[in-house]
Amino acid sequence: MNVLVGESLSIVTSKAQTTRHRIMGILNGVENGIPYQLVYSDTPGILHSTYKLHDSMMAFVRGSLEDADAVLFVTEPGEKAETHDALPLLKKTDAPIVLIINKMDLSGQEEVESKIAEWKEVIEPVHVAVVSALHNYNTDGILEVLVNLLPEHPAYFPDNDLTDRPERFFASEIIREKIFLNYKQEIPYSSEVVIQEFKEKEDIIVILADILVERNSQKGIIIGEKGSMLKKIGIQARKNLEAFFQKKVFLETRVKVDPDWRNNELRLKQLGYKE
Repeated sequence: MNVLVGESLSIVTSKAQTTRHRIMGILNGVENGIPYQLVYSDTPGILHSTYKLHDSMMAFVRGSLEDADAVLFVTEPGEKAETHDALPLLKKTDAPIVLIINKMDLSGQEEVESKIAEWKEVIEPVHVAVVSALHNYNTDGILEVLVNLLPEHPAYFPDNDLTDRPERFFASEIIREKIFLNYKQEIPYSSEVVIQEFKEKEDIIVILADILVERNSQKGIIIGEKGSMLKKIGIQARKNLEAFFQKKVFLETRVKVDPDWRNNELRLKQLGYKE
């Protein structure tokens, strides 16, 4: 979605379950003299539920499929079609499926052709694109395909909107991305970022963020020896925040223990995972 919209709206790491929310990216343009509005819904990946948090993440996936006019399904050569967790949901949808095989820069032509044939045995995509999102290779034609699949309908959003999410959300996601990039094992998955203050002044944005973890031992790992890790996260996040908001940022981070927040219905609602 970041490549297609032209903005870094979804955080990206090599770890599974990086995306937790349904994030909309809005693209307005003109194709063959006709104005269009594409609303992308970037969703969490398919996962097996262990926590109530996971139930909410899967609800975002199912909700996106139910109201989609087209499904842009992104896979990669290492994933097997017949056993893919997304296959049951793909078979249920009535929306046309555009199959995107990503990371083609890491695969040979023969492997890619074999993977296309493998997917065509289990689903019937209306279009297949082999791309490298990292290098923005072969992504141009996807837009035209999607525009041609769209029904005629009044625009859902004003033409100057880029997303449905507020600035606080992107601030929390940028900080959470740094946690995913700097920690291993359970830490990224048991942590959450809550923006307690977001004050935009004329020349600077002041942000106070709480990093939630489930246990005191995790709190110690996040902070690091003499606060070294927390400082590292703050420096990295502030740099990205300033690039995203195009403004100086003062960032203060605190670490708090919120036991079993991933299974707490009220807490999940407060964090935006439940309606």
